[in-house]
Parts: sequence; C-alpha cells; structure tokens
Amino acid sequence: MAAESAMSVLAELDAHDVRACVGGGWAVDALIGRQTREHSDLDLWLPAADLDPLIAAFSRLGIDRVLPWGGDRPWNFVLHDGEHLRVDLHLYEELANGVVHYGSVIDGAQFTTADLRGEGRILETVVRCEAPEWALRCHTGYPTRAVDVSDVTQLCAHFGLTVPEPFRTSQPSGEHGRTG
Repeated sequence: MAAESAMSVLAELDAHDVRACVGGGWAVDALIGRQTREHSDLDLWLPAADLDPLIAAFSRLGIDRVLPWGGDRPWNFVLHDGEHLRVDLHLYEELANGVVHYGSVIDGAQFTTADLRGEGRILETVVRCEAPEWALRCHTGYPTRAVDVSDVTQLCAHFGLTVPEPFRTSQPSGEHGRTG
C-alpha cells in the first residue's frame, strides 16, 4: 500500500471521527519518520465502539470486501477494495483506568491506552501510531519474516531499544499472517 493510499484512509477515518491508531509496519515507518519498505496493507487499532463510523468511512473509500483468512476473529480481520487498499483491523475494548482489552473474553490480552499513543509521520503528516515499545512487542511472538527483522532492527536502532534475542540469532521464516 502506497503512503498516499494509507494517508487517504487515515484522512477519511479522521473525517468520520474514528480514533484509529496505525500499527504494524506502517507504525514502525511512522515512528522512524520515513518509509523504509513497501507495505501490503495498513494495520489499524481502533476501539470497537468506532466500528459504525469506520464502516461509513470505508464505504466512501470502496473498502467493503472481507479478505478471508484462517485466523480471522471478530476483533481482527482484513477488509479491502479489490485493488490496492487493504486494511488489517484490530478492534479493542477500552476498560477502566486506561486499560485496553484485545481478543476474546477467555484468552484476550490487556495493555494500556498509552501503548497506542505514539506519534509518527507519514508523508510529513503527524499520525497516531503504536508507541515504540508496543510496536516492538507486536513484532514478536511468531516466526519472523525478513520484513519483521528489518522493522525490529530499525526500530531498536532508532529508539535505542534492545533487539530481542530471536531477532539477533534467527533467520527469517516464510510468510506469517497477513500483516505488512
């Protein structure tokens, strides 16, 4: 997904008061302040309460097709326009005291709203994105791809973070999931 396309999606969401937070590879590039690689999609975190205005915004952009994936869940799925716009959605619930719940009731994860309050730039425009430490955490816990190794090493170098062990010693595996 081109940077201009990512920004058009973010602008439309903003026009519909959707509180989107950029995740994945675009979050890393936003935090670094420049595009470091091509992206197949735009990962977004957003409160589940914003789903209705998100659907209205996506309708204006023609993003109305589900891209089926074996790992789809009500809180994580991909929508696309049939051409070049592809968005990987990560819906969460905001709980009390700045806590976020992501995933199922039984096996979900909790983290803080601060993890989604990073700030970066895409095409010189300030965007809300994952905080650096959270972006690093989101790139771990699954077999690494070349793009993950690149994202993690650049993120760690830029922010002075320690490169996690798996990224120091392992070779990238084949494709994982659908993020990019």
